[in-house]
Formats: sequence, structure tokens, C-alpha cells
Amino acid sequence: VQLQASGGGLVQPGGSLRLSCVASGFTMDHYAIAWFRRAPGKEREGVACISSDPSLTTYAASVKGRFTISRHNGRDTVYLQMTGLKPEDTAVYYCATPYSERCTYYTNSPGPWGQGTQVTVSS
Repeated sequence: VQLQASGGGLVQPGGSLRLSCVASGFTMDHYAIAWFRRAPGKEREGVACISSDPSLTTYAASVKGRFTISRHNGRDTVYLQMTGLKPEDTAVYYCATPYSERCTYYTNSPGPWGQGTQVTVSS
């Protein structure tokens, strides 16, 4: 199982980015997929999760209303659309699966984590 995150970059405060998470080695249709991030000196935190039913999503309070998670099962891809970016969103972003259909315990996702993608919000 591999989930590879991409799409990061340098963006000014208030800007937008769309991250992609592509699966290899398994079909993500029946699994919840989550985004996580790790800022320098901080613990990894769960950002958003989408269940196998794409209508069921959950977000961390810090990103709710600014980030949108979506999935395209036919392409084994999950997206994280980030708008209204703030300097505190700067982190390496990863995607992972809790190996279940729902997001109930997504913060306990075991990985693997891959290399992640760097998002830097700075003027």
C-alpha cells in the first residue's frame, strides 16, 4: 500500500493550493482517506478525512470552512483544496488511510506516510 501526496508549494497568505493523493498497490474505493500535516517542532495532526462514501467528510477545527476534501475513486485519487491559507498552515502534508470505510478513528491511521508534500505559506 502506498499513498503519495503531491501539489505543495510556496503560496502567499490568503492564497490557494490543491493537493493530490494517489494510491498504488491497492484500490482506495472502499477505504476512508485522510490528510495529515506536521509543522516544524509539532506533532502530526489530522486535517481532514473522507469516507468511502464521499458525502461523509470531517475536518479539523483549524481548517474547517477553508479546506475541502474530495475523492475521484475511478482515478484512485483524493484531493485537498486549500483556500484562505495562513502561515500556520505551513507544514509537510501527508495522506494515509485508517483501513476502514469510515473516518471515525482516522487520527489513528498507522501509515505508511510516504514523503509528503511541503506547503509553505509566506509573504
